[in-house]
Amino acid sequence: MTEPFPYPGTPTTAVPGPAGGGDRPPPARFAYDVHTWKEIAHLLANLPVSLVGFVYTVTMLFTGVGLTVTVVGFPLLALGLAGSRVLGRLERARARKLLGVRVEEPSRLPVRGSGGFLPRLWMAVKDPVGWRTVLYELIRLPWGVLTFTVTLTGLFVLWPVLPFVVRGLANADRAMVRGLLSPSDELERRIAELESDRGVVVDTAAADLRRIERDLHDGAQARLVNLAMGLGLAKEKLLEDPDAAASMVEEAHGEVKLALQELRDLARGIHPAVLTDRGLDAALSSVSSRCTVPVKVTVDLAERPAAAIEGIAYFTVSELLQNVSKHSRARSAAVDVWRSDSRLFIQVWDDGCGGASLDRGTGMRGLADRLGAVDGMFVVESPEGGPTTVTAELPWRDRSLDPAGDPPGAGRASVRGRR
Repeated sequence: MTEPFPYPGTPTTAVPGPAGGGDRPPPARFAYDVHTWKEIAHLLANLPVSLVGFVYTVTMLFTGVGLTVTVVGFPLLALGLAGSRVLGRLERARARKLLGVRVEEPSRLPVRGSGGFLPRLWMAVKDPVGWRTVLYELIRLPWGVLTFTVTLTGLFVLWPVLPFVVRGLANADRAMVRGLLSPSDELERRIAELESDRGVVVDTAAADLRRIERDLHDGAQARLVNLAMGLGLAKEKLLEDPDAAASMVEEAHGEVKLALQELRDLARGIHPAVLTDRGLDAALSSVSSRCTVPVKVTVDLAERPAAAIEGIAYFTVSELLQNVSKHSRARSAAVDVWRSDSRLFIQVWDDGCGGASLDRGTGMRGLADRLGAVDGMFVVESPEGGPTTVTAELPWRDRSLDPAGDPPGAGRASVRGRR
């Protein structure tokens, strides 16, 4: 992004540069204009500012690194790098005000959903933005001494050509700000986000496996054990008391039906057959029929997405409709699903009491983490008194390119016009 150089009243030529900060000031000239005075002020301030930054950085490094053999070393180092980020933000603001360098602010560390204190601590310790700021502060002290000395001396003995000298020094400052304080290493940031998302996916999969194991152990497995014991007793009584044996067989038959129903419910919780066979429209209509309030379902999709995206969309709507049934006290609800360019959008609305939040234990935090792990978004708008609107966004992947998808002809997209 290229913006005009932020000095009013002077025509400029904007030229591209790295990190969106390549705007060029007007050429230096013998007359001292506002641009030259701002650059002089920046160069004179380099010494006191760099002195503060150097002392902080050296103290932080020696203290944090020296104490890494103890339990407080890494937390102190992480805290020191967080302070370095603050110094970097102040330096960017100073360069923006006096040098006109337009540098984007680096994104924050993706600590949400990082899996506990130790993963967050390690992410803060290896923060590339913080370490680049440390390097910037270390090399700034000798540079600050040089620029302060040259600029102050030039005000007395080099004043005819000082604008040209100042411009050269200021351009070196601009290069350092763009090279070390700009969010140029987005690849590192993306890697950190993907590492965090991978942790969320692993934790979610482990939680799902524990839930399935618990449901099997407490439900169908217990019923099958009772069934085996009942059939064993019926076998023993078959000759002695046929009527009692027949009654036991009838009870066992009822246990078999209940066990089959629990297994079907468990299989539907893993991946419903209707979703595989008929797509989101039929699957969401099925899950909405179990909601305690009337739900209007609208699916506007010309084709089916990849199986993984379709499954996430289904379970997102299923969880949200369960929240509507349990917490909303709503009279009606609506589900809309549509595609826009390369994104799949889901919106669930209800006219209930509102007050829904990611931090109130309704499962929405888990949904937000799951969507974030696949590069999705999750937004909750729920003022007190309602209504509540939850919007989820997922990346669209074509089913034909999905190796885990259904073979051609295995299922047809069910399409309904969006009203």
